[in-house]
Amino acid sequence: MLTTRFLDPIINALDCSPWACSSGRYARHRDRQPVYTPEQRRRRDLSPWTRVQGVLAIAQFAVFLVSLGLVLRFLSTGEGFVAATVSVCVKTFALYAIMVTGAIWEKEVFGRYLFARAFYWEDMFSMLVIALHTAYLGAVLGGIGGAHGQMLLALAAYAAYAINAAQFLLKMRAARREAPSSAASFGSAT
Repeated sequence: MLTTRFLDPIINALDCSPWACSSGRYARHRDRQPVYTPEQRRRRDLSPWTRVQGVLAIAQFAVFLVSLGLVLRFLSTGEGFVAATVSVCVKTFALYAIMVTGAIWEKEVFGRYLFARAFYWEDMFSMLVIALHTAYLGAVLGGIGGAHGQMLLALAAYAAYAINAAQFLLKMRAARREAPSSAASFGSAT
């Protein structure tokens, strides 16, 4: 699948965690439970929401990169406030879309909308990411904090997003390493 071919080199480049289990390098460690049971893996592979999540994740990351550039441009030059504001709003709505569809995916795979055991900490940190993005929207709509303050809040939201994205990439890597064969890799039906 395009998603794993695209993400594999990125994940491998980022895999420098000193905590081997967190990066999935020792996923079969005796004290560590697998990300998916065989039945959950089957449901994940058959779910159309798996592909939706992959597409939305890549799209959201692209929007994030463009928006980050616009925010940094505004903070360094004072130009382009409207473009930066629109881009952060687009990024925020992309985040909402991936969160809603991710909750649906989690319900299909794990039987609950959020905070399934396998994604508990990722979901917890996602709440911070959503809170910061929503606070940004509130600041813009309420005219709170001025242009500079709003952009600094956007940067805080983006820093949290980057950490959360890394969490999900590491979880995806751990799940892929646990896969019984390469045919059962992320997004392929078995």
